[in-house]
Amino acid sequence: MNDHDYGALTDAEIFDAHAGGKLTTSSVRTLETVRDLSLAYTPGVARVCEAIADDASLVREYTWTGKTVAIVSDGSAVLGLGNIGPKAALPVMEGKAQLFGRFAGLNAVPIVLDTTDVDEIVTAVTAIAPSFGGINLEDISAPRCFEIERRLDEALDIPVMHDDQHGTAIVILAALRNACALLERDLNDLKVVISGAGAAGIACTKILIGAGVRDITVLDSRGIIHRGRTPLNRIKRELAEVTNPRGLIGGVTEALEGADTFIGLSRGHVREAELQRMAADPILFSLANPDPEIDPALAAKYGAVVATGRSDLPNQINNVLAFPGIFHGALAAGASHITTAMKLAASRAIAEIAAKDLDAEHVVPSPLDPRVAPAVSNAVRAAAKIH
Repeated sequence: MNDHDYGALTDAEIFDAHAGGKLTTSSVRTLETVRDLSLAYTPGVARVCEAIADDASLVREYTWTGKTVAIVSDGSAVLGLGNIGPKAALPVMEGKAQLFGRFAGLNAVPIVLDTTDVDEIVTAVTAIAPSFGGINLEDISAPRCFEIERRLDEALDIPVMHDDQHGTAIVILAALRNACALLERDLNDLKVVISGAGAAGIACTKILIGAGVRDITVLDSRGIIHRGRTPLNRIKRELAEVTNPRGLIGGVTEALEGADTFIGLSRGHVREAELQRMAADPILFSLANPDPEIDPALAAKYGAVVATGRSDLPNQINNVLAFPGIFHGALAAGASHITTAMKLAASRAIAEIAAKDLDAEHVVPSPLDPRVAPAVSNAVRAAAKIH
């Protein structure tokens, strides 16, 4: 397979690829004889129903739940398109389901909900959860996504993960580990600026702190988040307590002074004059898509290691490196939650694969690298057992 085919896509080609939808369901057993019917349906199915009624844990063994994930969205934060609603979000969720199948061999069912109310979403997902082994929350806007994920994680005994938060953060950490290895720097000593305090920005901050990064400055649309700034919502107040140890105030210019790492998770724009204020040979991850926060030519001029969210540039930070293997490992382990330890293990596994052929343009593996999902799954499964 050619994973570097960047030829221009035509509208006709795109719409043809989506005609009739991108998914179907199929039986794993043939139904050709009366005996086939008796085994798969009545009367045979009743015996399995009785067994599960007596021991609910058997549902994983005798139904598809042990290898099936629900992909749930309300269509409120789809790609870079914003709040386009559930019906318009459905092609993305179908595509996500394809990725689960292609990279982890898991079934995935797209479910779009015609509500943005937190209580209604939690109620709906809780009600359908018995049909699935895990819940992948997708394209739900902040700050509602934090509350929805927290409440579902508490209510359900199956793994729940909002991929827009954690998938991005896990891959960023993997790339940052390898950038540090390449540049002979210590992760703990980095001065990191994160532009964006939405779902991905907050999750990235948390996982970097968990990995030992001690100096992180976070920017939102109003500038540096710090303890003295008002007003701040609850999430940003909590962020202010664990970031910005040097007490910086101001905007991107002040934040980048002397910083050696920039992680862009917003639609902002960083100018050349601001890059010149950074430490020499910075790490520049500008991940806004399709237009990175830092112009690619400028990033190449100043950055020692550069990453984007784009598939046509080196070091694509792509969630597909994380979520298929994470859910596969969590389901294989019979885990009821996806823990911080499991996310860190996934990130290390991604980094280790790229480290085998490490250079400035390969600090993360290709999204199509077949080694990634099995390695992530094994790492997550091991971490789940330790936990």
